[in-house]
Amino acid sequence: MFTKQSFSRSGVMTTIIPIQDLFPMKFKNFLMLTLLLLVNNISFAQKESKNWNGKKCAVVLTYDDALNIHLDKVIPALNSFSFQGTFYLIASLPVVTNRIKEWKTASEKGHELGNHTLNHPCDGSLPGRGFVTKETDLSKYTVARSVKEIRTANQILKDIDGKSERTFAYPCGDLKIGDTLYYDYLKKDFVGARGVQSGFLRAKTVDLANVNSFVEDGTTAAQMIAQIEEAEKAESFIVFLFHGVGGEHPMNVDLEEHQKLLLYLKNREKDIWVTTMVDLGKYIQKQQTN
Repeated sequence: MFTKQSFSRSGVMTTIIPIQDLFPMKFKNFLMLTLLLLVNNISFAQKESKNWNGKKCAVVLTYDDALNIHLDKVIPALNSFSFQGTFYLIASLPVVTNRIKEWKTASEKGHELGNHTLNHPCDGSLPGRGFVTKETDLSKYTVARSVKEIRTANQILKDIDGKSERTFAYPCGDLKIGDTLYYDYLKKDFVGARGVQSGFLRAKTVDLANVNSFVEDGTTAAQMIAQIEEAEKAESFIVFLFHGVGGEHPMNVDLEEHQKLLLYLKNREKDIWVTTMVDLGKYIQKQQTN
């Protein structure tokens, strides 16, 4: 409790009157306002730092091209940590058509079977595209053919998992046929489409027709963990783009490094939302409409 005090210095009496005695109501109001602002700022900071389904950051693990090793090694590893990944399947490949039961089981475990087209066409007119065959040269496609093949792939995937919602991934990251963004004709068919350009964005600024991702090739767990920490600092998300994990593809990440990444994510489960591309897309849609 404050009290009025008097004291003498060189014989001069001085009285100290606390400010709340001079302006009792105003002082109380000032204290209440200050306390309210402090509480609001704390709440706002907590909300801002946990804006990905109640967590600080979101991580999506995506795997391209429907490899045997995805079924044999990757999915069992994800299951052991109770994580779900997104597997972008090239629907016409034997690894899809000959292992339908295993892909169906993966879907039942919560993994997303994403659309990576029927035949994985890439633009053969671009530099460094010597691997593109005449039959899979996107530059020779019409938009109508591309749309038809992608919808055919969607039907094959639906026959496997029974689901209508999924995401798309651009083969080779190619967005156009000539000058046309062919996905513009498919937006109603998908929750979103994953691109290949890296970057850390807030939910409201994400282009769901070309979601950022980080291509991993020869990357160590330490490097991938550093990327997650950057996403967390930016209050953003990160989509990892894998091909081979322990082999079967020229673009490859060591299986042990992948396992270390999963262990890190499990240890950070309280702060990091590990989800599928389709669920991330739906969450972003919701944020963008609020």
